Amino acid sequence: MAAQDHGIDVLLVGDAAQIAPILDELPHQYVEILHASDKIAMGAHPLEAVRKQKDSSIVVAANAVKQGQAQAFISAGSTGAAMAASLLSWGRIKGVERPAIGTILPTLNGPCVLVDSGAQVDAKPKQLLSFAAMGSVYAAQVLGVKNPRVGLLNIGEEETKGSHLTLETYPLLKDDQRINFVGNVEGRDVLTGVVDVLVCDGFAGNVVLKTIEGVAGVLFHLLKEALGSSLRAKAGALLVKDALGTIKKRFDYAEYGGAPLLGLNGVCIISHGSSDAKAIKNAIRVAHDAVKCQMVERIVATMAAGS
Repeated sequence: MAAQDHGIDVLLVGDAAQIAPILDELPHQYVEILHASDKIAMGAHPLEAVRKQKDSSIVVAANAVKQGQAQAFISAGSTGAAMAASLLSWGRIKGVERPAIGTILPTLNGPCVLVDSGAQVDAKPKQLLSFAAMGSVYAAQVLGVKNPRVGLLNIGEEETKGSHLTLETYPLLKDDQRINFVGNVEGRDVLTGVVDVLVCDGFAGNVVLKTIEGVAGVLFHLLKEALGSSLRAKAGALLVKDALGTIKKRFDYAEYGGAPLLGLNGVCIISHGSSDAKAIKNAIRVAHDAVKCQMVERIVATMAAGS
C-alpha cells in the first residue's frame, strides 16, 4: 500500500518462502524480498538474541541499512531487539548516551512527541536533556512544528517540585539554548497540548502511554455501551457517529504508524506489536519523512552544538 501510494521502495526482510506467495497475489513493483532464515522471539533477551541469531530478520534488516541497501528500518517485533541490532550495527550519535523512543501523543492542539516512552527505564539528567534536544528536532523537522515547546513531566508546575531526577534536569533544560523549554507539565495536562515535546524517563513515559491507551479503550467501550442502551440512545448515536469516528481516529496508534528510535546513526521506526496494514503503511511514511528531512543529520548537528 505505502509502496504503491507513495512510490517508496520497500525491502521485506524475512523468510522468502513465506513472503513470495503473498506478493504474487499483489501488485509489487516497488517491493523486494531480502531473505532471513531466523526470527527473534518477543520474549528473548534482546542483546543475547541479536548476537547469536545473526540471520534473524531484525539483524538482517539493521545490517541492510548499514550496508546501504535500505535507508530506514521498521520493526513491529521486539523493541529491545530492534534497538540492540540498530545500536550494534550503526552506533550512537556523538553526544547521545542512550537512545530514546519518541512516541506521538494526540492532544487538543495537535501531536506531541513523548520522549522517552520505554527505551530507557532509568535515565540521568544529562540523558533527559539529550531527549529534549532530539525530540525538538523530530517535532520541528518531521512534524513541522515551528520552535517546539518542550516540557518536563512532573508532579507539579513549580520548579522546586519533583524527584531528584526532575529537580536536577529542570535547570539543564532551562539553560540550554537549543530548546524552547516552557517548564514542568503535570499528568492532567499531557493531552491538553501545552507542549510539543514531553520529556521523561522511559518508565514514566511508558506508564503515561499505556494509561492513555487504556483510558481511550475504556472510554469508547463505555460510550458504545451507553449509546446502545435504548432506542433513544441509538437514535442519538446515529447523529454523533461521524464525530465519534473522528475522535477515535485521533487516538488510533495506526494513524501514527510508529515511533522513531532517536539517537542512533540511522532511522529506526518502532511499530506497535499488533500493527495492522494501515499502521505499517503509516510507519513506512514516517520512515520516509525522517529520511527525506535528514532527521539523523540534523540531530547530529544539534548534539554537536551542545557539546
